[in-house]
Amino acid sequence: MKRIAVISAVLDNPHHCQQAFNDTVSDFQGIVKGRMGIPFDEVPVAVISLTVVGELDAINSLTGKLGRIEGVTVKTAVAKTELP
Repeated sequence: MKRIAVISAVLDNPHHCQQAFNDTVSDFQGIVKGRMGIPFDEVPVAVISLTVVGELDAINSLTGKLGRIEGVTVKTAVAKTELP
């Protein structure tokens, strides 16, 4: 069953890790339904929120791959309701 989830990511020094982050998100474009990014000019940090809909295995795979990128910290919140 599919679930809706939000993946929150903090990119420290995004100039060094943003390309790897974007490439990984592109690999999962089938489950990504929305993306919002907020850059901070005063410090080298960016905050990105991804809304995803998919099987838990796919959501966890995306979260895990993003979390293995140096400079990226991720957390995921998954809805309890299952989609048909």
